Amino acid sequence: MQCYHDCSDLRLARNHLLDLLTDPLNDIGTIETALNTYLALFAGMILAPDEKGGESKLRYTTRFRWTQTMLGQTPLVQSDTVFELVSICQNVGIWHMKHASAIAAKEDISMDEAKDVHTCLRKAAGYFCAMKNKYVGQLREQPVPGSDMDSRVASAYINQCTAEAQEVTIGRAIEMKHAPGLISALAHETSKMYTSAADSLASLEASKFGRWRKFLILKAVFYLSYAYCYAGENLLAQEKCGDAIRALQESHKCYQDAVQICRQYSTMKGPGSAAKIDQHLFFRKLAPLVKRTLDKCERENGFIFHQKVPKDAPELELRATYGLVSPEEFQMPAHDKAWTPIVYAAFYVQTTGTPDPANSASFMFTLWYSARAKKYYFLAFSTVYSTR
Repeated sequence: MQCYHDCSDLRLARNHLLDLLTDPLNDIGTIETALNTYLALFAGMILAPDEKGGESKLRYTTRFRWTQTMLGQTPLVQSDTVFELVSICQNVGIWHMKHASAIAAKEDISMDEAKDVHTCLRKAAGYFCAMKNKYVGQLREQPVPGSDMDSRVASAYINQCTAEAQEVTIGRAIEMKHAPGLISALAHETSKMYTSAADSLASLEASKFGRWRKFLILKAVFYLSYAYCYAGENLLAQEKCGDAIRALQESHKCYQDAVQICRQYSTMKGPGSAAKIDQHLFFRKLAPLVKRTLDKCERENGFIFHQKVPKDAPELELRATYGLVSPEEFQMPAHDKAWTPIVYAAFYVQTTGTPDPANSASFMFTLWYSARAKKYYFLAFSTVYSTR
C-alpha cells in the first residue's frame, strides 16, 4: 500500500502548490516549502531512487499539460516528468516575479521589503536559469517556438529578473548617496541587461511578444538616462564640466525617448496587463533630477570653468566594481524518504504500442503492484492539468 500512499501524497502536494501559486501575496517561505515537498516526492519519477540511479523508469509514464505564458490557452502536452519539472519551476519563478512586483508597487517600501524584492527576483532568475541550462535540453521533444521553454523566452526572463533585482541595488545606492560613478555604472549595466532581454525576443512573433519587448526597450532607455545623469554628476566632481554638460544633455534625450516609448507601449496589445511605468515614483523623479544637475553644470561652466561642450557624449563605465546581481542557484531537493528501493521496485510499467515515450499515441500508463493483493492499480496521478 505504500505505493498508493506515495501517489496520493504526490497528487496532494502538487495541488497544494498550484493553489498557493494563484496568490502573489502568499509568503515566500510557504511557497518554497510547498515546492520542495512536491519536488522531493516527484524526484523518484525523474531519477531512480535505487542503488543503480540514472533515469527513472517512471519518467515517461504520465501525461502533463501546461499552458504557456504567451501562447494562449491551448496547452502543450508531453509524457515526460522533466517537462513537469521545468513547467512547475518556471511557474514558481513567475510567482516570485509577481510577488516582487506586488511589493514594489507600493509608493514607499521599507528596507526589509526592498530586500524581499531583491531576493525574489534573484530566485526567479535562478529558476529560469537552471531550467534553461540543465533541464530543457533533456526533453525528448524540442521546445515549441515562443513557449516558456524556448531559449529566447527563457533568456528574456533571466535578463529581466536580474535587471529588476539590480534596480533595487541602484535605488539603495542612490538612497545611501554612494559615488555617482558607481551609480552610473550600475545603471549602465542594468540598461544593457534590458537590451539583452529585448534582443532575445526580437525574432519572435511581434503580435505576441511585441508589447513585452517594447517594455524591455523602455526600461533599457530609461536606465541609460540614469547612467548618463550620474555620469554627468561624476564628471562635474572631476571638474570636467564640458563633458558633464554633454552627459546630462544625453540623459535628457534618453529620458524624452523613454517618455515617447512609454506612450507607444501604453497603446500596444498583447498577453498580460500593461505596466504603468510612467506613474512609478522612480520614473517621475528622473526628469527633475536631470534638470537640476544640468542647470548646475551649465551655471558652474558659465561662472568658473568655461569649457567647450563636446559634440559626442562621453563613454560610460563598462562595468561596476561591485553591486552587480547574479541569479540565485536552484538546487533540486533529494528524494523524499518514502522513495525506498523497495517502493520503487514495486512500480510496474506497462507499455502499449510503439515504444516512443514522447509520442502520445504510445502513451504508457503507470501502475503500482501489490504482491499481497495480486492486483494492479492505476497511478492516481495519471493525467494532470495546469494553467498559468
